[in-house]
Amino acid sequence: MTAVDAEVDPAPLVELLEVGPQPWVLLIDGRSGAGKTVLARSLAAATGAALVSLDEVYPGWDGLAAGADAVPGIIRDGRWRRWDWARDVPADAVSVDRSGSLIVEGCGAITRASRALADHAWWVERDAPARKRRALDRDGDAFAPHWCRWAAQEVQLDAREGSRALADLELSPGARSS
Repeated sequence: MTAVDAEVDPAPLVELLEVGPQPWVLLIDGRSGAGKTVLARSLAAATGAALVSLDEVYPGWDGLAAGADAVPGIIRDGRWRRWDWARDVPADAVSVDRSGSLIVEGCGAITRASRALADHAWWVERDAPARKRRALDRDGDAFAPHWCRWAAQEVQLDAREGSRALADLELSPGARSS
């Protein structure tokens, strides 16, 4: 696995995506608060790829594994059922055009099943205190009571799937290159 500092111009990352099959599927995974969404949005804007955030897919605070299990279907069919976080119920069915490139980002994006369907799988790593600060700054009181519960699911999923080891690139936002 190659390691790269992700808080740089996304151009070198876009170049990586331009090499190989077109259109491509990119999975971006990592623990909560690592910077997956920021990276994914930047890459989607730079490449024109469709973007699916698993935050729309997880069925509630105990739904990390279910969200991860939905990724292969999203890759194959471009369809999923959105989760209404405010009402804590399933919402409308959504779809994305699968004729072009696709980025799926979120905790649990990389599993053995989804990795087999993707051209690229990138893991975003950041130290735990920075991740927690970023996540709570982003989601505030909505996430704070669920932080430990969600983190436990992240550990369980990685133990089940070996997600980080399945990645072909590790990005370390904020890390200093030596």
